[in-house]
Amino acid sequence: MFTGIITDIGTVRSVERKGDLRLTIGCSYDMGTVDLGASIACSGACLTVVDKGEDWFAVDVSAETVSRTAPGLWAEGARLNLERALRVGDELGGHIVTGHVDAVATVTRAEEMGGSIDVGIDVPHAFGGAIAPKGSITLDGVSLTVNEVEDSGETTRFTVNLIPHTADHTTLGGIAAGRKLNLEIDVLARYLNRMMEARG
Repeated sequence: MFTGIITDIGTVRSVERKGDLRLTIGCSYDMGTVDLGASIACSGACLTVVDKGEDWFAVDVSAETVSRTAPGLWAEGARLNLERALRVGDELGGHIVTGHVDAVATVTRAEEMGGSIDVGIDVPHAFGGAIAPKGSITLDGVSLTVNEVEDSGETTRFTVNLIPHTADHTTLGGIAAGRKLNLEIDVLARYLNRMMEARG
């Protein structure tokens, strides 16, 4: 369980194929406090620490994860938003995030407005019912607030604002049209959608 508040930006130092992909990710965490088997959200995908060193940890990324996440994340040199798992007593500063990617979203525009960046996002229409104005959304592991939502054919379009702090402390700072992002809908919306489907 996570909150969508990014605590570090990691860099993929190496990629090795061992059936799955074995990634070594450099970070600034105190790895003495990170156990083997711990969960770390890497740009929104919950991954398990399988090895570690003084300033790095390793994770295995399955073919399923690769197929359901944004392209280019699991390559040498890629920068990843990192968040360690929520502990009992931690401040819930964002919203409840599971680290399970629902879809790959596409940035349609990124425009400076005041000091912030106004970002337009397209997602498959199937997820539109779970996205609401002033609701929470996770993009590449970052908890954000939805501004506007519009359904258009096979696509749902929504907007978010990136304040300077978010732009400076995550990988979203250089965001531009065409970029692909891992999207996780709000967990409550996920269950509500499933209950409505089950009722027919």
